[in-house]
Formats: sequence, structure tokens, C-alpha cells
Amino acid sequence: MKKNFIKFQFSKNKSINSISRFMLSGIFLISFFYVTPIFINFAEKNFNHKEFTNNSKNLLLKKLNTNGLIEEDVSGEVDEMDLLYDILEENNSEINLVRYTTSEINSLFKEVNYNLKDVRENKLVKPIDIGLLPNEINDISSSKKKKEMFIKIILPLIVKENTKIRVDRKRLFTILNKSSNTDIEKKWLEKKFKQYGVRQNDFSSLKVRMDEIPASLAIAQAAKETGWGTSRFARKGNALFGQWTWSGEGLKPKEAEKGETHKVMKFNSLQLSVRAYLRNLNTHKSYINLRKARSELRSDDKPLDSLILSKHLDKYAETGSQYIEVLQKIISQNKLKDFDEARLLPSSKDLESLI
Repeated sequence: MKKNFIKFQFSKNKSINSISRFMLSGIFLISFFYVTPIFINFAEKNFNHKEFTNNSKNLLLKKLNTNGLIEEDVSGEVDEMDLLYDILEENNSEINLVRYTTSEINSLFKEVNYNLKDVRENKLVKPIDIGLLPNEINDISSSKKKKEMFIKIILPLIVKENTKIRVDRKRLFTILNKSSNTDIEKKWLEKKFKQYGVRQNDFSSLKVRMDEIPASLAIAQAAKETGWGTSRFARKGNALFGQWTWSGEGLKPKEAEKGETHKVMKFNSLQLSVRAYLRNLNTHKSYINLRKARSELRSDDKPLDSLILSKHLDKYAETGSQYIEVLQKIISQNKLKDFDEARLLPSSKDLESLI
């Protein structure tokens, strides 16, 4: 009787173990097929560094009936308010952001294991959105720690905006590859023509303007314009790039000469400042040579080199060529080009949207 019981118990346990293994295998398979599409989608969006062409360059040249390098039309003047309409709309909305202290931000970075050494090595940036610079950033005595704090705050914002442009650029090429477009695609194109200040159906100009700015160049300009985040414009107006405005809300420079009416544009968040900066370099006539140099690099299948592109920013500041030298020194001394291939890890919201 005892032997039979033991045999029964053994059979029962064996049966339970088999069921357990089966359930675990089922869960693993379900999880695999559930998670894999998410990461495939993420990889396609973020790790495909090669410029998306899919024969779009040849089709675009054929569509425009042109040969050689695609160029943009800069004959028309576009009003500042029209170029930044979507940014200004968001800027005028009610946004309640919390200004964290340097201590709180450092704790957050530590909690999610976000450090620049890892980013330089694996080229992945944690999706941390700090909306406002900490007031105490000016009190950080160590120059190295101050720079690290500044870079860690703005790098995810820059990568995020560049990712949006990359996705838009890919969508543009997809649309150009089609013989006909849907109403949704036509409305999307109308929106992009307006955002980039080009005439309707001017695909050549749109292709040249709708492109990324290397993270190293953006970081260097932000560092130069704000003194690594310590300027009054950065702390009070979230102005990372010293962008001027004659019509929008802004802060009046203390050193402005009598009769000058410009202000430094003020933003509700650092993210909007980054977006406006990219829009500025991608649309203003002063930076046409930068966009042309970028287009040439694309045509030659070369990476966007911040040291090359920076040569065409002499009109960004009154100091001209000296400004370029400062930018290149900041890029080189701080090894900022390490961040040019960085991609943003998906946030929980991004993953939810893929499900």
C-alpha cells in the first residue's frame, strides 16, 4: 500500500512537473513572440544608421527632372511666426514642469544607471526628460561635473528631436517612392512644407532641410551659448541656443545697444528650445551652406561630421570665424563626437504604443 502510494505520488509529481514545464515553455514562447516585434521595430527605428534610400534618391531626381546634387530654393522669405507656429502653440500652452535640484537629478541618474561612459561605449541614451535646468548648476565647483550634468540633461532631448526628424525623413522617402499618395500623406506633406518654410510640392528643398544636426554640434553650441547651462537665458528662459526673436516672447539682453529690439526667445521647456534650434538651422537662409554641406555628405554616403558642418556657422554669432574655432575646440576637447551615433532607448510609453 505504501509502495503504491509512493508510486502514485511519484506519478503525480511527475505529471505536475510536466505541466509546469509545459506552462513555462508556453509563457516563454508567448513572451518571445510578444516582445520580439517590439524590439525589431525599435531596432529598425533607432539602430539603422545608414541613410534610408530605397532608391528614393534616384526617384526624387527623376521626379524633379534634375541631375547631380539636390539643392534647395531660398528665394522666398518666410515669417518667423509661420516657421515656428507649432512650437509657439505648444510654448503658449499651460505646462507645469518641476524644477529639480542637482541633487535630485543626480539621484535619478544614479537610480536608472545613466552615465556618459556607458553612452560613449554602447551608444544608447536613457529616455530621461528633464524639462528645466537646476538653479544650482552654477554652484557646481567642479568643471568636469558641471559639464557632465549639462550633457546628461540635454543629450536625450537632442537625440529625441533628431529621432523625430529621422522618422519624418524616412516617411518622406516612402511617400516619394509611391506613385500616388493618400489624403493623410498629402496633409502630412502640407504640414511639413509649412514647418520647413518651403513652397508646396518643393520636394527638393524639403529633402535638404528635413535632416538631423549632429548631437556633438548641438551640445557644443548649447555649451557656448549658455556657459554650460549657467546663463540667465538658460535658467530663466530655457534658452539653450540664444535664439533671437523679434515677435515672440523673450528676455532682453542686458548688453543690447539702444534701438535694438531683438530678444532671446523664451521657452516653457528645454525640449522646445532644442526643437526650435533644429528648425532654425534647417530653415534660416544664413545656414544654407551648412545644409548644402550636409546634403553633400549624404550624397557621398558619409556620416554627418560636426567639425565640417561647424565651418558654416560663422553667421550664428557676431564673432564669425572665432565662433567656429570655439565650437570646434569644445567638440574636440570634450570628445563630443562620441555621442553622434547615440540612439534613444524606448520609454515605457513608446513600448506601449508598439503593442
